[in-house]
This record gives sequence, C-alpha cells and structure tokens, in this order.
Amino acid sequence: MATPRPFPLEPTPIHVPDEVLDDLRARLALTRSPLDEGNEDWSYGVPAGYLRELVAHWRDGYDWRKAEAAINAHEHYRVSVAGVPVHFLREPGRGPRPVPLILTHGWPWTFWHWSKVIRPLADPAAYGGDPADAFDVIVPSLPGFGFPGPLTGFPDVNFWKVADLWHTLMTETLGYEKYAAGGCDIGGIVSSQLGHKYADELYGIHIGSGLPLDFFTGPRAWDFARNRPLTDDQPADVRARVVELDHRSASHLAVHTLDGATLAHGLSDSPAGLLAWLLERWNAWSDNGGDLESVFTKDDLLTHATIYWVNNSIATSMRYYANANRYPWTPAHDRTPVVQAPVGLTFMTYENPPGIHTTDERVRAFKSGPQAGWFNHVNVNAHDHGGHFIPWENPDAWVNDLRRTFHGRRP
Repeated sequence: MATPRPFPLEPTPIHVPDEVLDDLRARLALTRSPLDEGNEDWSYGVPAGYLRELVAHWRDGYDWRKAEAAINAHEHYRVSVAGVPVHFLREPGRGPRPVPLILTHGWPWTFWHWSKVIRPLADPAAYGGDPADAFDVIVPSLPGFGFPGPLTGFPDVNFWKVADLWHTLMTETLGYEKYAAGGCDIGGIVSSQLGHKYADELYGIHIGSGLPLDFFTGPRAWDFARNRPLTDDQPADVRARVVELDHRSASHLAVHTLDGATLAHGLSDSPAGLLAWLLERWNAWSDNGGDLESVFTKDDLLTHATIYWVNNSIATSMRYYANANRYPWTPAHDRTPVVQAPVGLTFMTYENPPGIHTTDERVRAFKSGPQAGWFNHVNVNAHDHGGHFIPWENPDAWVNDLRRTFHGRRP
C-alpha cells in the first residue's frame, strides 16, 4: 500500500494578506524606469518599455486572488522539518496503488511551475492514461523560495541539505516507506542527491538535466564556460553555441555565486527590479521563438513573480548557488554509479550543448559522455519542443517520460 496511514496533516490554504498586496501596488506605482534607448530587441537585457507594460498590468490589471484560488484548488500544507518551515502542495493519487512522488523546482521557478503536470500524474485515467500509473504527488517550495515565508535560521541552505529535508519529509513526516523523486534545475540535483544517498528507499528519480552532483564544486564554479573554452580551431557553429550559452547563464551564475546578497538589497525593495531579474531568465531560458508570451502569459509571469515578492524570498533563493560552492557536495558512499537509484532523464534540444543539433544526437551524446557515468540511467529522452522549464513548456513530454521511468518499478 503506497500510503501506510491516513494523510497525517491538516491542509493550510495559501493566503496573502491584503496589506501585503496593497504595499506591492504602492511600490509599483512609484517605479522609476532607467534610460534604455536602443534595447527593443532585449540585446542589452530586459527592455524598459516591456517592463513598464508588465509593471502597469501588475499594478492595475493582475488579479492575485484569482491565481490564489487556482493554487488553492490543490491541498496545501505547512510543516516543520528538522526545524525548517516547509510548504508543499499535495494532489492525492487516483489509482490502485499510487506511488508517492516528490517534485522539486529550481530557480527562477516556483512550485507552481509544476502545475500543468500535477493532475495528469495523480489521475492518469482522467487524461487518457492508465490508472495503474498514478502518483501521490507532493510539490514542495524549496525553503527560501516562496511559502511559507522568509527563511531564517538556515543561512547555509543548499541543494544537498534540502535533499536530507525531503527524505525526512517523505519518510518520517508523511510516513512513506518508499517514494519516487523528480526535479529540474536545482531540483534536478536535489533529486540526484536523493538517488545517491537514499537509493534503497527510492523507486527511482526522473530529472530534467544530467548535471553531476559536484557541478558547483571548485574555485571557478561561477564560470559557466569553464569546461568549454573558446579556441581558434573550433567549428563556427560550436563557437557560436558556446557564446550563446554563456550569454544565457554567465551573469546569472556569477552574480548568484559571488554577489547575491548585494543584488538582493535592490530586488527586495523594488518589485519592478525583482520582476526584471526574473523576467530576463524566463525569456532567455524558455523556447519561445522570440515571443515570451507564447510560453508565459502576462498573468503567468506575474503569478510566479508575486510568489517571490510576497514572501521576500529572492535573497535566500539566490543563496543556494553560493552555498553549493561554499559547502561543497561530498559523496555519501564510493559505489558507482554515484546515483544508484534508477534514473530517467528528459532533455530539450533548446539546451543542447555545442555541436549537438538533434534529439538523437542529444541522447547519444549523453550516453557516450562523461555525465552518463554518474547515473544508473534507465530511460533517456530528448524533445524538440520546450526549454529550461520543461514541465511548464512541454508537460506531455515530461509526464510521458516520467511514467516510462517508473514503469515496472512500482510496488
């Protein structure tokens, strides 16, 4: 039986106080825009014109209460895990033997980036699937990323410490004897750590990247290009792709790893500044073909931004990067592969490494490359549609790939 006892907690719906929303609108009304000539194409960063438009909608048109009602259509819980306040969403599985599944987001995600896959995973029959594939879906907010509020007493928070919290949450707090895990971005390495340290208590993991657990280890972890130097003899397409990927992530990694607290002073005081910092990544990292709102509507963007703002969580969300380097990952055992739990992976060609162009090439490159050796990989897939925010951009691919990972691995 997947759930050994009735669910042990009482739901606590999300509710943002009116005064917090009033303060947000007052700050938005006082926004001062920078001079930003010649930047309509985003080549210097987020254009002031587009941000002004979005800020105006946030102030006068966006309805948080409508978003809050949609969020509260799911069960929400708040609990202390090893002294750390944790919020999570739960969608009970509907099937003969639902498998507990914890899904972990990344940055600049919120737990709500999983919203398109939660019900298909929990109730596959309602979406044309097999009820035998049902999961009891648990979607926490990374501590310090959103609800239940600002994270205090955990200044050294990082991905492998969160993995310990998640294991305690699933096994001790919620009483699951065995569970599955999935994640993207930071959530991918949280899930990989679970599959490394707690493999015997997991059915497996499914992740949206193949980052090794020591990705943030070393003196230049902030340098995204450290393993892909530019050389004169590189093919033009490889060189161009290296530069493109650096442009997407160099400032992000460098600032978050080296100087996040300084930036956070501005972003915690100005909702427009916070929105701009998040927005640039949502635009650059999604497969939007030059039209951000083909992936995220204005209301979608503002729902995610509001979750960051009302919880004053930008500083602790960025802290994960510095702390992954400051408190580096160390192995829990010396067995190989490092991640011994069965691993499924979903890749998107939008994030292909240099020199890789097709889905088939992406799968082959992973299986023949050094990253594959980290994982007990049992199911590797790549897709043409979608970018960094896989379960939001291509939810069907994520759901189908994840189901295949755990097919035949259920109790």
